[in-house]
Amino acid sequence: MTSGDHRIVGGRVTTGRTLRFTFDGKEYTGQEGDTLASALLANGVHLVGRSFKYHRPRGIMGAGADEPNALVGIRRDRARYTPNLLATQVELYDGLDAVSQNRHPSLEHDRMAINDRLLSRFIPAGFYYKTFMWPKKAWDRLYEPRIREAAGLGVAPSEPDPDHYTQRYAHCDVLVVGGGPAGIAAARQAAEAGARVMLCDDRPRIGGSLLAAADTMIDGLSATEWLTRELAALAALPGVTLLPRTIAFGYYPHNWIGLTEKLTDHLANPAEGMPRERLWQVRARQVVLATGAIERPLVFPDNDRPGIMLADAARTYLQQYGVAVGQRIVIVGAHDNAYRVAHEMAAAGVTVAMVADIRPPSAASGAAQAAGLPVATDARIEGTTGGLRVASIIITALGKTVRHDCDAVLMAGGFTPSVHLFSQSRGKLAWDEGLQAYLPDVSAEAERSAGACRGRFALAEALGDGIAAGRDAASAAGFTASGPAVLPTVALRHAQGHGGHMGAAPTSRDLGKAKAFVDWQNDVTARDILLATREGFLSIEHVKRYTTTGMATDQGKLSNINALGIVSEATGRSIPEIGLTTFRSPYTPVTFGALAGHARGDLFDPARITAIHDWAGEQGAAFEDVGNWRRAHYFPHPGEDLHAAVTRECVGVRRGVGIFDASTLGKIEIVGPDAAEFMNRFFVNAWTKLGVGKCRYGVLLREDGFVMDDGVVGRLATDRFHVTTTTGGAARVLGMMEDYLQTEWPDLNVWLTSTTEQWSVIAVQGPKAREVIAPLIEGLDISAAAFPHMSIADARICGVPMRLMRVSFTGELGFEVNVPSGHGRMVWEAIWERGKAFDMVPYGTETMHVLRAEKGYIIVGQETDGTVTPDDVGLSWAIGKAKPDFVGKRSLARPAMTAPDRKQLVGLKSLDGRTVLEEGAQIVAPSAATTPIGHVTSAYRSAVLDAPIALALVRGGRQRLGETLHVPMPGGPIAVEIVSPVFYDPEGTRIDV
Repeated sequence: MTSGDHRIVGGRVTTGRTLRFTFDGKEYTGQEGDTLASALLANGVHLVGRSFKYHRPRGIMGAGADEPNALVGIRRDRARYTPNLLATQVELYDGLDAVSQNRHPSLEHDRMAINDRLLSRFIPAGFYYKTFMWPKKAWDRLYEPRIREAAGLGVAPSEPDPDHYTQRYAHCDVLVVGGGPAGIAAARQAAEAGARVMLCDDRPRIGGSLLAAADTMIDGLSATEWLTRELAALAALPGVTLLPRTIAFGYYPHNWIGLTEKLTDHLANPAEGMPRERLWQVRARQVVLATGAIERPLVFPDNDRPGIMLADAARTYLQQYGVAVGQRIVIVGAHDNAYRVAHEMAAAGVTVAMVADIRPPSAASGAAQAAGLPVATDARIEGTTGGLRVASIIITALGKTVRHDCDAVLMAGGFTPSVHLFSQSRGKLAWDEGLQAYLPDVSAEAERSAGACRGRFALAEALGDGIAAGRDAASAAGFTASGPAVLPTVALRHAQGHGGHMGAAPTSRDLGKAKAFVDWQNDVTARDILLATREGFLSIEHVKRYTTTGMATDQGKLSNINALGIVSEATGRSIPEIGLTTFRSPYTPVTFGALAGHARGDLFDPARITAIHDWAGEQGAAFEDVGNWRRAHYFPHPGEDLHAAVTRECVGVRRGVGIFDASTLGKIEIVGPDAAEFMNRFFVNAWTKLGVGKCRYGVLLREDGFVMDDGVVGRLATDRFHVTTTTGGAARVLGMMEDYLQTEWPDLNVWLTSTTEQWSVIAVQGPKAREVIAPLIEGLDISAAAFPHMSIADARICGVPMRLMRVSFTGELGFEVNVPSGHGRMVWEAIWERGKAFDMVPYGTETMHVLRAEKGYIIVGQETDGTVTPDDVGLSWAIGKAKPDFVGKRSLARPAMTAPDRKQLVGLKSLDGRTVLEEGAQIVAPSAATTPIGHVTSAYRSAVLDAPIALALVRGGRQRLGETLHVPMPGGPIAVEIVSPVFYDPEGTRIDV
């Protein structure tokens, strides 16, 4: 061992250049290729954090994604601060600035450690459920802020993230997750068969366990040489994509896998403009999960001191990074890996003070003793001592209890297959009694697992399993392997062994009193789990939530199996009876930036604007958001507020002519020989007999019979319909149409095309509408006789193509001029110039709402709330009575849908003649003033009627015409009369002129 630090001769990073970094303001040096964790350990730093709840000193425990303690913040500059990163996954670069978390004020002197010394007996599992229930109002003001101050992890960044992130969609024949020996073997077999292969691994270098396999020979080559050969061969094959620094965080339906690739976090000075991360959304024909296994810790008293870590992690630091985690170590184990680690540590010059095996004597223990290693079998682990680092461990063996001085304790409890992604895919797991682990059983996706993640722990088995999985995946994707599989030969200096233990390790201590940690990240002890079982929480999902074991980012990586073992022993039930908690994505945390990609700032919620938007802005329009669209709300003149402007606009439309931008309406073209049949099945209306050139108001239901959307539909030809939808419903309606066409009616010969953005729609409404637009139109007679209400035709206006619809949402003579969006402003301005001679007014969405309410026209989403049928809003006339079926028809036949006390659309008239009701206000009958029988859906002041008007849904409303009801308000109830919802021109004479 070299002097001055904990580097040893060997390791893959010792030839790298020296890098300087800081941790909590103190400067250290590491080497290129280090992680922050390996560099800290190389400098003898084990204390890296404080525990979540008790603020106990915590050290580095693992070497990868399973690390529970070493969460740090990385600061590049004021705006670039990232909390809660695993030091085991942070690559070292020159100038890296890392800080510890959850300590007040420092790691060495944390005043919140009082939680451990004095308060821990008062804050067991579930204490907050029992303690903070009284007084009720104290939680938000008193308890929660204090608990959050005491617990928690990193501090959220205070500045906007200045980096950018990219996203990519990809398809492949075979996706291999995991770059260990099984994954590499699978990828090569699939690629050599001709499949397009993607291989991802979360580490900077692909290789998995082979990166720390100094005692291994494969096909006569060292593990390093074999790995170099295989990766070079893979990279040379066509269609192969190798993705290091890329973790598969989620497995979603239809073989859709989410990956995040780190691009610049390992660079000291990333090039300007380089993305920080890339989110891959991969659709794979076949998936091979080669996700490996996680070493299982042992549960014994005080097993969380800095310096206590997983034995295989210590091997990784030794062989891959050339770092000895201690100078005098004790290994406690229930698996032969304990002896493999002991031999390698001793060979590197580390003093092995004891190998304490909780199992009986075995061949592996005998071989270790023959090699001169001190070994104790049938051992009991009584606990550890130490402050900011472990100082000793107490072992009972052969009837003697001995304290062994040490600066590191390594735990080898066996290996737990990493089945997280398989479980996320909805695959079924099966308990293997021999391995004491859950293994993948029945796949739900086009997937197969290989290697250690399905219990093939031995290297030769893992390689063979990977070869078989790769060939099988390629075959399932349609490719054939070129020749027979050749299994590599493997030689190991030390056997990888067998064994394992779950639950609490043997000890003389009372686990009901000791702190024997099961979940290091959430500060959950065996005592907490035993308490949960005593309090009746027998389901493992309930135990998880009551104690928080396996929650948050841990997701059961280290804690799950031991928690199951403790519950099993405490309740006398087998592991399969207890079950397994649900593994949720993401497997490891994913940055918000990666998920958002470029959808930030204005791109987070992009504002869609029409071709007329800028013109409206130039006229001083006030805008509002409607769905994703920015729409003109009203056009105020100097000194006018909303009410004054809307009053003027309403009067202008009713007495003369108004112009309105209706471009945001959804528009869908339905074309094909079966277009009419599709329309018949989809909408409630009948469409077969609708003539070409005619329009009809269409109503669309959900499967449950409730109104989903509406709009005017025009028939352009026997095989072509122009369908309009509400502004907010366009995507929803098109999606539903595609769903039915592809899954329910694939026999129909129909094409669906969204044309919302292709057409600018200019609504010209009012008694003088025809006079304004007629001179501008070419090739179409729009007189009342030639072009009656509810007509549609293609023609030209101002020299450009036009689709004209004679429809009205105001109750006045109306036309909707559809022109290609590129000509929208030009045509608008031409109509506007022509309309000036007729005192034309531009009007916005608020005026549109008032005008349609005066006519009793509904707006889906305002007069409907997801529980409204066509009859409820007076649209039963639209239903095609002779139609055999349409979406929602069967649901309409349910008795509840025709009950006489259903809420029905009515009008409301304020009896005082002046009060405008509040939308959403409840309505009650005078005889039952506390029981709502309806609510106000729309309320305005009508300029043309010089009175307030309102629409409402009231129980049995149509039978209550003339009845007086009340609208309770803070200032007192308001008396209203139930009237017809049509306030203006009930005969409809103005629309047909």
